[in-house]
Amino acid sequence: MDDDRVWTFEESLWTADAEHYRESIDAECLMVLPTPPYVVSGEQAIEAVASTPRWTKVVMSDKRIARPEEGLIVVAYSVKAARDDEEYEAHCTSTYRRRGHEDWQVVQHQQTPPLAFGSA
Repeated sequence: MDDDRVWTFEESLWTADAEHYRESIDAECLMVLPTPPYVVSGEQAIEAVASTPRWTKVVMSDKRIARPEEGLIVVAYSVKAARDDEEYEAHCTSTYRRRGHEDWQVVQHQQTPPLAFGSA
């Protein structure tokens, strides 16, 4: 999967419908999200995100891709997303595994909102 397709696929996970999301997430996927229960896996991971409203605007920055071995892609990026009057910002990672020709699924995803550290 070339870089443009990787980023189009990742953006679709934020904007596409729940059915696309369910097709794109592996049944063994592990996720860390910024809301309880925080760490989810399998069907719980799929439903945790599939049941939330889709974002209508997504801007990714500081995008990075690693291909540690054949059939494995790891991405890291910062995202700003919006829908209606709601905005969201996070630093994210996703890992994709190739199941077959042009058939990729997410096996890991993590979102960390910006952390603020106070100064004395």
